[in-house]
Amino acid sequence: MQTVYIIGVGLIGGSLAIDIKKQRPDIIIYGIDNNAHHINEALERGIIDKKASIEAIEKADLVILATPVDTAVMLLPMLLDRISDFGLIVDVGSTKSSICKIVASHSKRRNFLAIHPIAGTEFSGPKAAVPNLFHQKTTIICEIEKTAATLQEKALNLFATIGMRVRYMHPESHDKHIAYMSHLSHISAFMLGKTVIEKEKNERDIFDMAGSGFESTVRLAKSSPAMWTPIFKQNKDNVIDTLHDYISNLSRFKSLLENDDFDGIYKEMDETNYIKTILSGIQ
Repeated sequence: MQTVYIIGVGLIGGSLAIDIKKQRPDIIIYGIDNNAHHINEALERGIIDKKASIEAIEKADLVILATPVDTAVMLLPMLLDRISDFGLIVDVGSTKSSICKIVASHSKRRNFLAIHPIAGTEFSGPKAAVPNLFHQKTTIICEIEKTAATLQEKALNLFATIGMRVRYMHPESHDKHIAYMSHLSHISAFMLGKTVIEKEKNERDIFDMAGSGFESTVRLAKSSPAMWTPIFKQNKDNVIDTLHDYISNLSRFKSLLENDDFDGIYKEMDETNYIKTILSGIQ
């Protein structure tokens, strides 16, 4: 592999570029982004080697599509039209069903691999890119059997080089699970932030009284609405199901409080404490 083209040089695309350059300095990394400031910043920070246009991807060994998911769905068919028979396109979005369906009948479906690295922060843009973001993080791969074996190997070897763990999953199963494990937590953070902003009119009070618990819980509310709105749109049905379950649990907690059932509250929290065992026990 000699050339990697990254479309969208923000947090995920930029962090992948940093790790690829570190492990494979022989690879030339090209950046493509419709935001000229982002491309120039990525060049200045040494995240990419050169800037390029979409028309040039026919020369690519690997194309990493790291745009918001609505843009990725729009771009992918056209990118597959341009990719060479020996090139591979991977997308790194957090919804997989829509993008897999859009190219299901494409003549170059074998040149596409749908992945989702389970890594990130609440920040965006090239300045958010950091080294080792993906080290020992799980990457979900969907429909690998539809990707050419030689091209699979190209991607899997690169993922292993930068320290990723790999798990395989059906697109619909991925989207259902990720709605609970990621999408719901972002909604919770945004709505917690909204509630506080609406009720605490004095910004100084928020700043002075926000402890580490509040800060860690609301952290994801700093995330980009431009990225997350399309995710909620593409995974709407699963997100609605998760909200139904979440609201049900909130309502139950409220009812326990209203009825002075503090034994019930203790029991709810004590049982939920088991989450720390799950999260600490999985290697």
